[in-house]
Amino acid sequence: MTPKITVVICTHNPRRDYLEKVLAALEAQTLIANQWELLLIDNASSNILSSEIDLTWHPHARHIREESLGLTAARIRGFREAKAEILVFADDDNVLDPDYLKHTLDILQQHPQLGAIGGKSLAQFEVNPEPWFANVAVPLGIRDLGDETYICYWTQTTQSQKQYPEFAPIGAGLAIRKQAAEVYANRITGNKTRLALGRTGKQLTSGEDNDIVLTLLEEGWGVGYFPQLKLTHLISAKRLTKKYLAQLNRASSRSWVQVLDVHGIRLWQKIPQWTVLPRQIKAFFCYQPWKDPASYIRWQGACGLFEGQSELL
Repeated sequence: MTPKITVVICTHNPRRDYLEKVLAALEAQTLIANQWELLLIDNASSNILSSEIDLTWHPHARHIREESLGLTAARIRGFREAKAEILVFADDDNVLDPDYLKHTLDILQQHPQLGAIGGKSLAQFEVNPEPWFANVAVPLGIRDLGDETYICYWTQTTQSQKQYPEFAPIGAGLAIRKQAAEVYANRITGNKTRLALGRTGKQLTSGEDNDIVLTLLEEGWGVGYFPQLKLTHLISAKRLTKKYLAQLNRASSRSWVQVLDVHGIRLWQKIPQWTVLPRQIKAFFCYQPWKDPASYIRWQGACGLFEGQSELL
């Protein structure tokens, strides 16, 4: 029997207690196990995960080792290996609600032109964030857009006036049709800029989720936000530190410029490389990063934007 959904977990040196919670939530899915398969993509972890992580509880589970380090490489491997026509990507810290797979199947059966969907990603913090955390808008994969459904298609008009939909799916719990995923994978093959998007080891480069969404919209697929798709995103203490959030904000701001430009959306003008440092120094006095961690994190985001602008062709 061909599975209806393939769940793909891409992981590199996972935190075991988090991964165990992810797998326990999958074991508790209301969609019967014979209707979906599970792929654990071991993305060049220091230890071979197939010898440490037990997947025998699932009748259609496979360990797959991907030696090319990077989230994009791991996802493409998942695209290639999946047997089902619908893929759900669960990060190694995403605890899916019991009905997640059932809701995904129902939604995509009802909306055949939707290429990718997502929903609510609710944070569970290992430690309480510092008070200043509320004042920074850093992409940590946390999202709750309420209980309305949002869908976007690009018409010929919107193709000429491209705008990224604010409710577009994020990587946490991303559900995508295999046909649409293959279009994306084929488009980025051989493109060093796009292949470099996505985290690689300790590098916090991002933008791969945005690249997927924009590619699908350009190809005529729709994307949507469905509030019945819910997951708990486990946020470790180290991801709430000033240092981590500053690095993430700088890297994501830089790659945001790059990924939009790949798709012909240029919100910023190219700037000469030699002007980056003077601009960052000027921004230092504007953002006053010495005042508090939130100001420092926002300044690092501005530095990333300047670096991205300098790399535009």
